[in-house]
Amino acid sequence: MINTLRQHIIARLGSDIENLETVLATFKYVKAKRNEPLLVQGDVCQYVYFIASGCLQVYTLDSDGNETTRDIITEDNWCAELISFGGQLPATENIRAVEPSDLFAIDRQSFALMMETIPQFDKVYKQILEASYANSVYRINTFVSLSALERIKWLMDYRPKLMSRLSSKLIASYLGISQETFSRLKTRL
Repeated sequence: MINTLRQHIIARLGSDIENLETVLATFKYVKAKRNEPLLVQGDVCQYVYFIASGCLQVYTLDSDGNETTRDIITEDNWCAELISFGGQLPATENIRAVEPSDLFAIDRQSFALMMETIPQFDKVYKQILEASYANSVYRINTFVSLSALERIKWLMDYRPKLMSRLSSKLIASYLGISQETFSRLKTRL
């Protein structure tokens, strides 16, 4: 499983990476069960997760217990509540495994040490930040201008595997529409 993380890092930084084994040794393997919470709103985010396999949901809960999904993150990507992790502040979002997941977690202290002592690791962090920001901005800007039906078409075009992998309820939450609307419109495609 660690080879997945190794290949991910090599793909982004090249194969001539000093201290790669030192970096890999700072991660701990986490086997998350389906629906297992990894971060609860109000707690401080202690880890950045690399997803070797599986799928994570980043979401908020309102006072009535309704979920709003900000992101669905799948294999070969990173996940954390970055504001909480970086500033050690209470998290405003939840993170949970929506299917059994193989993860590699690095804690804040180890993460900071890697950034200080291994220059290439700083590039990985910048890539995590850039990808998170770009994904959030793109999704928000795209979804604001799209109708519910267009959002479903967008998902089918850009993230088609999610349609067969996730429940209608979760997909509807991700698209920002009700489950009933999602089910009704999906039959039109």
